[in-house]
Amino acid sequence: MRTSPNRLIATIFGAVYLLVGVLGFFVTSGIGFFATEGANLIIFAVNPLHNIIHLAIGAALLYAGMNGVTLSKSVNTAVGGVYLLVGILGLFLVGSSLNIIALNGADNVLHLASAVVLLGVALSQDKAAVASARA
Repeated sequence: MRTSPNRLIATIFGAVYLLVGVLGFFVTSGIGFFATEGANLIIFAVNPLHNIIHLAIGAALLYAGMNGVTLSKSVNTAVGGVYLLVGILGLFLVGSSLNIIALNGADNVLHLASAVVLLGVALSQDKAAVASARA
């Protein structure tokens, strides 16, 4: 893991998103599962659905980070792409009835920043390791 930026990023992001998912349940008591206005976890709005999504993404990233460069690179790319989409869509969803994961401005910034890091590492690092794994 020390020699693979993809494994390192996947492991760190996975652990952080798992932690955020768990902590989110401490602040969402009484919040509807699909509530468009969530409870604040620091400055980020969350509802139970948002917490479950964080747990799933965190688990996928952590699993990938613990299981190899090729898998880490693939999961970082996939999660980064999804976060890029969520970050962009979130700009239009805040304040609407379609905002079923209770996004706010801080969430959008975090999702876009996560996308930049995950995609940046996935698309620029570990090219030789993945090429040799395919050979």
